[in-house]
Amino acid sequence: MSRVSRRRFMKQSLALAGASFVVSHAGHRVLGANETIHIGMAGCGGRSGGHLGEYLKMENVDVAWCIDPDANRAGSAAQRVEKAQGTRPGTTADLRKALEDKDLDGISCASCNHWHTLLTIWAVQAGKDMYVEKPATHNVHEGRVCTDLIAKSKQIVQTGTQRRSDKRWAQMAEITKSGELGKLLVSHGFASKTRNSIGFKEPKDPPANLDWNLWVGPGPMQPYHENLVHYNWHWFWDFGNGEIGNQGVHQTDCARWAIPGATHPSFVLSIGGRIGYKDQAQTPNTQLTVYIYGDTMLVFEVCGLVDKKTSRVSNDFVYEAGRVDDGNRFVPNDSSKVKEMPKVDVTLGPGKGPFGNFIEAMRSRRKEDLNAPFEEGHYSAAICHLGNISYRLGREVKWSDVKRPFDDDYANAQFERINQHLRDNRKLDLGEWMCHLGVPLKFDPKTEKFIDAPPEATAMLTRPPRPPFDVPEKA
Repeated sequence: MSRVSRRRFMKQSLALAGASFVVSHAGHRVLGANETIHIGMAGCGGRSGGHLGEYLKMENVDVAWCIDPDANRAGSAAQRVEKAQGTRPGTTADLRKALEDKDLDGISCASCNHWHTLLTIWAVQAGKDMYVEKPATHNVHEGRVCTDLIAKSKQIVQTGTQRRSDKRWAQMAEITKSGELGKLLVSHGFASKTRNSIGFKEPKDPPANLDWNLWVGPGPMQPYHENLVHYNWHWFWDFGNGEIGNQGVHQTDCARWAIPGATHPSFVLSIGGRIGYKDQAQTPNTQLTVYIYGDTMLVFEVCGLVDKKTSRVSNDFVYEAGRVDDGNRFVPNDSSKVKEMPKVDVTLGPGKGPFGNFIEAMRSRRKEDLNAPFEEGHYSAAICHLGNISYRLGREVKWSDVKRPFDDDYANAQFERINQHLRDNRKLDLGEWMCHLGVPLKFDPKTEKFIDAPPEATAMLTRPPRPPFDVPEKA
């Protein structure tokens, strides 16, 4: 049975059974528990496999479109879907074509970072719901525009900061609120995964299966080379946000989540570099950044020069009463006082995991059911963007010449620990490598603007428009 005829059959059957649905202001159906939700998969590369794997095992969820500027990827994803669900989804390079499908209910986005916000805006404007991968944004400005647009709409928009659907990390936020361990002094995130050199690739003509203009989209047009497509774009500023905005945004989200009421920091300073090898990439493979949120300091570190033994992707929390490692192991300062982790209750939104939560919120039409609403994704992505701005504006110095870059003993101790790892485990002569000693920047969380900062910093809060792929100035 074809997808279209099956839909008609199901609708007719539900109508005969006395089922009904309501049309919202944007034309979005309020979906009953037994009615099929039709999803479009935007971006059909590696991460989309996880999305499809979740949707294809759900009852009453139909993957209706596979969307990618690489026709080969869209076709491969459609083939997988057809094999699993028995009907072949439509394929297109351009999301806007899929959005014309009145039966389409939502989009699941696993595109490149520079497309995340614009695809979300297009989907919301078309009255479709959206699951958008992390980071929710490529810069701070587009995050604010999209947040305001979603607030004015009735659309359900979930971001891919998956730990929001994990009770272990939700408990850390409640522990801080409880005050049983005293103030949260430091919220420390780690995103240190092995990142090897990507070498150099020369410009060449894009392959016939790739719509290069559409892939570049809201980014600046430039020559095609194979270090951009399909993964290493993460390490180029026009399209990615470095490791802090790749793996790291999961941990920046947990770090900020544990700070009660935290939105944006009031201060940021970042130091780092691409050390250990020389290649075509632009973003740092080693980076340490400090942020100030009231009485709490958020420290975030990236070290790509690790192996299986030294790799670390997690969060630690330093309280007045002691330290919580990995969100589950309490190390008290004084064992005669607090001896174990406080017991706290947490309640997550409905549905199993982040994708189940998204689908259940689509059915309920209740934004408050979402574990990871877009605005939270905006604030956690902005941590990455602000750190990168400080880093990019910094002056180049020899790594070995930097001794105590931060005005804090804890942060400086972490910097020295990274140095020790590079010297002892990687056998690097740090005097041979350059780093960016970032610019200290003050930020106003309410206006989302820098205070007394160089104009170059303000310019990096957004990016020049590239018609017709413009992110609007306001929602």
